Amino acid sequence: MDRDVVIAGAGPAGVAAAVALAERIPAERILCLDKARFPRDKPCGGGLTGHAHAALTRLGLEVRVPRVPCDRGRIAYRRRAHDVALGRPVDIVRRCEFDADLVTQARARGIEIAAGEGVAAFDVDRDAGLVRVSTTAGRRLTARVLVGADGAGSRVRKAITTDHRPPLRLFQAEVPMPPALAEVVEGRMIYDFSLMTRGLRGYLWLFPAPGGRLNVGAMHTAGAPRKLSGAAIEALLVEGLQAYGVELPGGARGWPAWRHRAGGRVAAPHLLCVGDAAGIDALTGEGIAVGLEHGPIAAAAIAEALRTNDFRFAGYGAAIDRAVVGRELTLDGRLARMLYAPRTFKLWLSLILFDRRVQELYAARVSGSAVLADRSGALLAALARHAVTAPARLLRLKTA
Repeated sequence: MDRDVVIAGAGPAGVAAAVALAERIPAERILCLDKARFPRDKPCGGGLTGHAHAALTRLGLEVRVPRVPCDRGRIAYRRRAHDVALGRPVDIVRRCEFDADLVTQARARGIEIAAGEGVAAFDVDRDAGLVRVSTTAGRRLTARVLVGADGAGSRVRKAITTDHRPPLRLFQAEVPMPPALAEVVEGRMIYDFSLMTRGLRGYLWLFPAPGGRLNVGAMHTAGAPRKLSGAAIEALLVEGLQAYGVELPGGARGWPAWRHRAGGRVAAPHLLCVGDAAGIDALTGEGIAVGLEHGPIAAAAIAEALRTNDFRFAGYGAAIDRAVVGRELTLDGRLARMLYAPRTFKLWLSLILFDRRVQELYAARVSGSAVLADRSGALLAALARHAVTAPARLLRLKTA
């Protein structure tokens, strides 16, 4: 047996799984493979929320790269905009720098990360109790477990499950900060829902990034009656940014992302998924914190499998769903279905825009000081208020 565990992918989810696992088994029994070489470009909003910071702390990892702290979030819809204070700032990083430094920290712990070498193919031999892995460098390896931390296009995910729901579509770019916009976005993350009137089922974001840069993008929930092509989503992004005086001379980079599904299959004998391969936040598209939180759950399941020689991973999906990350993802999946529904989005958008308590609750969740999934009483109270005030709120939304 070459290794106990091979991890496909060395992004935050893969590194989190490897680091957490190295606390339970010798690091030399773990191998991370990644087809890219670090630093590598990775489209992403780059926000490290309170949950991301807490996960990093538990893993003993640090944020050692340049970051821009944002202590406010702005919710915008046409001429309406509301700022919400964050109890703990969200740090905006550049993924090319952040991911590369996580790899450096993992290597310092004795974890081998083979960059420029991905998983080309694999075969599970249940009789022999192992996985045979072929790499893009021509190596042939055997392991007890193969972890899919290789993103939305994960080979491991494809072997485990078929998701008939269309993925989220995200487009992102980084541009020089326009001087006229610098003061507007200083210390502030902007989430603009104005494009929902133009068919986008999601939002536009503008985040200040290190080095005097601006991180911009759009998230779209595919599957609505009016289907949007990638070109159409990118065109909406360009249109939305024009209102802020931002141009995209080089266009934007698009990618798909699978939504977390409570009770969905994320494991099979000798195989399991973490991070984007397992599913991200359907409401916000957040993936960094999700991957960092998945890693230790996967590590615990793998360590138990190695101890008992039972590699079915029958309880792994349920373990994710029971954890804070799973409960929050399940709640956000429900909220996304409400907010991004084509016919009713204004009803729920008016709740987000005009209910200060809801804004504060979600800000506490982003800051990491609250688990929104455990605040059912407060959420039900917000719905009760909205049942009474919705007509007036919808009128305010219309005048925007």
